[in-house]
Amino acid sequence: MLKSKVVHIIKPTSFRIACRFLCSNKSTSTTELNNSENSRSSEILQSEGFRLQSKKSFRPQVDPRTTSIVLFPGQGSQYLGMGKSLLEYPYVRDMFDSASEILKYDLLDLCINGPEDMLNMTAHSQAAVMIASLAAVEKLKSEDEEMINNCIATAGFSVGEYSALVFSGALEFEDAVRLLKIRGEAMQAASDMQPSGMMTVFLSPNAKIKQACLEARNWCKEQTLYDAECKVASYLYPDCRVVAGHLEALKFLEMNAAKFGIKKYKHLAVSGAFHTKLMKPAQQILQKALQSTSINKPLIPVHSNVDGQVYTNVKVIQEKLVKQLCEPVRWEQIMHILFERNKGAKFPNIYECGPGTSMKSILRMNNALAYNHCKKYIGIIFDKNV
Repeated sequence: MLKSKVVHIIKPTSFRIACRFLCSNKSTSTTELNNSENSRSSEILQSEGFRLQSKKSFRPQVDPRTTSIVLFPGQGSQYLGMGKSLLEYPYVRDMFDSASEILKYDLLDLCINGPEDMLNMTAHSQAAVMIASLAAVEKLKSEDEEMINNCIATAGFSVGEYSALVFSGALEFEDAVRLLKIRGEAMQAASDMQPSGMMTVFLSPNAKIKQACLEARNWCKEQTLYDAECKVASYLYPDCRVVAGHLEALKFLEMNAAKFGIKKYKHLAVSGAFHTKLMKPAQQILQKALQSTSINKPLIPVHSNVDGQVYTNVKVIQEKLVKQLCEPVRWEQIMHILFERNKGAKFPNIYECGPGTSMKSILRMNNALAYNHCKKYIGIIFDKNV
């Protein structure tokens, strides 16, 4: 049973991790930054060749090696003990206390002491991963503040997208915690409706994963007469996908793995088929919550899981966060957009802020050149030693 916690109300001004600009020593307000449209970041973005609004640029070139890109992990990266080593950094304990007040249980105690099965529940793990990730940002800020100030883009895997939106200033910290409480509980409820799951599949060059999913759905329909779900839920890298759906459909893939070129597979420790139509019951709940949430235009580019593109306005953020529940995570495409470079081009510093090292591993499989150029800069900002 989760421990309840009585915490003092923390004034919003007592800590500001709502965006990376407010983490700095600058006194510029969010309104002023929005009005100026962050011209310095625009210069960096144009010089990096990001496909944004204008192809023409007369701005000065900026050395990419002085800039950074921050990546945030998703659900499944959590582990028992996370957060303990970060409590010494500014505002981290405040973040956990503020989140605990919203969630109505002691989040820090859950992260450090468990029980593990409770931490792994969808209703709890999503907020835990986001807050652990933002705590890691505070460590990065303490160690190299320039990498926070010079961030040119950010992205997060699945629930990690909420971490990216807070980091970019699009979402306030407290609002993001509330959204993830609602999102996590709604997804947990949707998962409890039907036996479903997810598994990572490692593919041969001639694999036919779409055909495999189609035949799995047809087989389930013949066997049980229900409209089964089985589809690619995440594109990780060229030879690796995450497939999600009803458990019977996943069993069909296991039994016929060789036929479809699946070299090996691994079931994920999640309770449902995320990023599939089985999450539709959660969409309406999240949509209602988003409509009553104040969202700002990001101060730095945030790449959407739905299509890999940069969010352009608040309405698009609201729409795509709802779509994300049932749409596949296109992480492979995001990696190409962020790190595709001409031969000889320099790379930015890359930081994975959050528990685990999954983002670093996936980057290596997607873009070996980027990984080789940037591996000395890739900082796993989350200390797993507890």
